[in-house]
Amino acid sequence: MNPIFAELPTTIFEEMSALARALDAVNLGQGFPDDPGPEDVRRKAADAVISGWNQYPPMPGLPELRQAVAAHYKVHQGLEIDPMAEVMVTSGATEAIAGALLALIAPGDEVVLFEPYYDAYLPLVRRAGGVPKFVKLAPPDWRFTKAQLAAAIGPKTRVVLFNNPLNPSATVYGPAELRLIAEAIRDTNAIVVADEVWEHVIFDGRAHTSVLAIPELRARSVKIGSAGKIFSLTGWKVGFTVAAPDILKVLMKAHQFLTFTTPPNLQSAVAYGLGKDAAHFDAMRADLTARRDHLAKGLASAGFKTLACEGTYFINVDLAPLGLTDDQAFCRRLVKEAGVAAIPVSAFYADGGMRSAIRFCFAKKYETLDAAVERLARYAPKLAA
Repeated sequence: MNPIFAELPTTIFEEMSALARALDAVNLGQGFPDDPGPEDVRRKAADAVISGWNQYPPMPGLPELRQAVAAHYKVHQGLEIDPMAEVMVTSGATEAIAGALLALIAPGDEVVLFEPYYDAYLPLVRRAGGVPKFVKLAPPDWRFTKAQLAAAIGPKTRVVLFNNPLNPSATVYGPAELRLIAEAIRDTNAIVVADEVWEHVIFDGRAHTSVLAIPELRARSVKIGSAGKIFSLTGWKVGFTVAAPDILKVLMKAHQFLTFTTPPNLQSAVAYGLGKDAAHFDAMRADLTARRDHLAKGLASAGFKTLACEGTYFINVDLAPLGLTDDQAFCRRLVKEAGVAAIPVSAFYADGGMRSAIRFCFAKKYETLDAAVERLARYAPKLAA
């Protein structure tokens, strides 16, 4: 067995989900909505199964979807993209990330990761032969500095893997931070792989800045998006990769030997969805903003201090005011004693790192959020006992 995967322990995500099922807890740990997603987009997928093509679609993706991706990013992010030379469809963003790492990394190359990070990053980097270098971020602002980048990036750096907006910290990074990365890799051969799956899930009037919008990074970056996040259809696993032609050609070769292609009916439906007007995406953000604020208010009333949430489906609670120093132990107590499942943020650090925050998902029905808050409010007095 390959030790990188065979020796991985059971993750805290699996543990929390299993406990939530076994204990009939309110599960605010898993990061998916309990809404079925836009009905018109789902009907397009259903119609395409009956009346459309169900054999292999083109390996890089249906032309209609590649064109829709380019048009969508021009409208919403001001990007000029060649759909046939710079866009590839993948079976979800995680496949796009895996393919990019396998295509770009040779054994011994260094890969910069920002902690906390999506849990798939580290094993994928190691499986590709990469050597991880970490930039450790901390609450309450989760920002990085020029000095931190200088310490992590050097002549052996091949990839800088950057998640923006950042899960789990719910942080949105703007042009200034992206320019810091551009400056840090200027004299290296590094390529930025930008996981931008939360690009539409941003709040309070913020605008997403893509790595491709920074002139110094345009020709040396890979942008990864996700229809699952854009349309709250996480089970569809339709992603897209955008990169300069010379980079995309290599990424296509990795994709060819991973999933090869993605269900054509879902591709057709996503192409339709990406053409929706701005009002659809504004309404989605407004709805999630209201759910975020609803949960934040409830958590505050129950005695929990929340950290800023600028994007994603998640809001974090600061454990320091409660005198708690072990987020994993607290999450186990919470699901067993209060009947609410959360995720410890230390699970997103290579060494268990920062242990003073836990993550809740607010992309749930209001009755689910209210049930969680009610249980937490009943449990809170026990924390002071």
